[in-house]
Amino acid sequence: MIELTKLNGVKILVNPHLFETVEETPDTVITLTTGKKIIVKESRQDVKNLVILYRKGIFASES
Repeated sequence: MIELTKLNGVKILVNPHLFETVEETPDTVITLTTGKKIIVKESRQDVKNLVILYRKGIFASES
């Protein structure tokens, strides 16, 4: 899970395996495979970097 911040300041944990799209419109909108949309304060690039770190952590723990 990665930690993101909703526009109201509430921190949430989200499973990045459910991400379908991440776009800036200018707010960052994450669309999940379920069709649900989440708007977060982090930029698209920040979300991308968090997902990369998350996946690196998974692969590192499997070795």
